[in-house]
Amino acid sequence: MPRIIDKTMTLGVAIGGRAFFNGAPALTSREEIVAQFTALGLKLLILPAEATKDGAVQSREDAQLYANFFRAHRDEIDGLVVLLPNFGDEIAIAELVNMARLDVPILLQASNDEIDKVDVRSRRDAFCGKISVSNNFYQYGVPFTDTSLHTCDVGSDLFRGDLDRFARVCRTVRGLRNGRIGAIGARTGAFQTMRYSEKLLQATGLTVVTVDLSEIIGTAKGISDDDPALKRKLEEVMAYGTIPSHIDRGNITKQAKWGLAVDGWIEANGCDASSIQCWSSLQENFGCATCLTMSMMGEKLMPSACEVDVMGAVSMYALALASGAPPAILDWNNNYGDAADLCVCTHCGNFPKSFIGAEPEISNLDVLGTVLGQDRCFGAVKGKVKAGPMTFFRFSSDDRAGTLKAYVGEGDFTDDPFAMDGGIAVTRVGRLRDLLGFIVRNGFEHHVAMVRGNHAGIVHEAVTRYLDLPIYHHEANPAYTGVPAQGFRL
Repeated sequence: MPRIIDKTMTLGVAIGGRAFFNGAPALTSREEIVAQFTALGLKLLILPAEATKDGAVQSREDAQLYANFFRAHRDEIDGLVVLLPNFGDEIAIAELVNMARLDVPILLQASNDEIDKVDVRSRRDAFCGKISVSNNFYQYGVPFTDTSLHTCDVGSDLFRGDLDRFARVCRTVRGLRNGRIGAIGARTGAFQTMRYSEKLLQATGLTVVTVDLSEIIGTAKGISDDDPALKRKLEEVMAYGTIPSHIDRGNITKQAKWGLAVDGWIEANGCDASSIQCWSSLQENFGCATCLTMSMMGEKLMPSACEVDVMGAVSMYALALASGAPPAILDWNNNYGDAADLCVCTHCGNFPKSFIGAEPEISNLDVLGTVLGQDRCFGAVKGKVKAGPMTFFRFSSDDRAGTLKAYVGEGDFTDDPFAMDGGIAVTRVGRLRDLLGFIVRNGFEHHVAMVRGNHAGIVHEAVTRYLDLPIYHHEANPAYTGVPAQGFRL
């Protein structure tokens, strides 16, 4: 069974119609939606055009037919697309959704009228029909996703973009409702900020799978030096970045064994993301860092967070689902002089190489290396993140409020210099001081997940509309006033 993040999204399609409108647009919309699905690589589920008049849902009988069809494919369907080439039958569409009871995201589209084709035979009136269908959805308590514009053509580039974003919302929702998160090792004693609620995660659909660090260390120690799998892992490590010549070959082998042991446990337990006790027990009891292993997993869209930050791993997974790109976990770490909207986000060396955007150096941990000895600390992936747009996101479990909560926003990585070792990202966020004020007033952790590109809207839609969890969208919120809103302390 493929991982959710690798799964081709399967969407059911229903076309609304009203008998006294011209039926031709419904058949045209069918042809156009097939073309859009093909272009985006999505799988479409729809009854044959011959199943109903004009291939549309225009009565309760049609609604029952489609509901039965969709229920038969319940396990496959990730979302539902409702097209309104004309006014549509609001009751038929609402009852279809109600009878199918798929509990998946819904995209509602309505087609444009042409101003020279509004005679009795040619008019569509979908502009109005969409309001009626959405009113019924509201009455039934059915959440749905709107298109960028109130009306748009099914065959347009605009709708293709909406459909692509919707498919990503569907993937994010399915992933967060069914994810398995590995927790390798106990929470590091010094990081009480990493505490979280497994029960609140489970209520959302996320299962945490735990294992003692000693078990993975024992597996790694049991791997033979002549194991063919170890040879392949070593080749993968050597090709992943530049390793300085002074690094001992034995330490590289130790890192490869650790990676094999982690990979095996992740696969055996069907984990979609993970978090690892990265210091200092591993270095002291086995003699390597785990940053490289986490970086390599992240590059394969199997994100892994430091310091047994389970909520950080969930945050990374959400970004991977939304973007299809490797995310990273970072600290909100340093100011950048007196620049109000710049800061520096860092970590020891766990960033996936495509997140960095350049060939990384793989060497020893800097801070721990000075304390524990460089020989115990090989496996840090180092590099300065290249400039470009980024999305930041953080999930947190709030036991005091009895809910998961989140914030999301967008910014940019910049080319500004910063002479610090490890993984470095100089970051620009508009109204950064407002964001930091929000973080500290609402008990969020110092860790934040980031991914390259602009994906905040997708994450926000998935979390607030379909998971029904509180989320602060930084760009969408008015300037800081100190007045509580949306359940948060602003």
